[in-house]
Amino acid sequence: MKNLVDYDLEDLKLVYRTLHAQLAGNTELIDSQLLHDLQTLLQREAKKQGVSIADHGQWDTWLGNEATPCDVRMQGRHRLD
Repeated sequence: MKNLVDYDLEDLKLVYRTLHAQLAGNTELIDSQLLHDLQTLLQREAKKQGVSIADHGQWDTWLGNEATPCDVRMQGRHRLD
């Protein structure tokens, strides 16, 4: 059995983007240990590569998403119950 660190980084980014995109419809993912561990691993790798994970644009771009300004990102947000 593989550990998360044994998988290709691009595959891990794809899985993370896919899971993250499903948070609104599957709120149980928010507390998922797998999602937490995956995010932690990706954030650690991003930092090693000089990405500021506090900068949403840099983080999104590194993950393979289109960078969206925070004011635009916040327009589409709603409270998850």
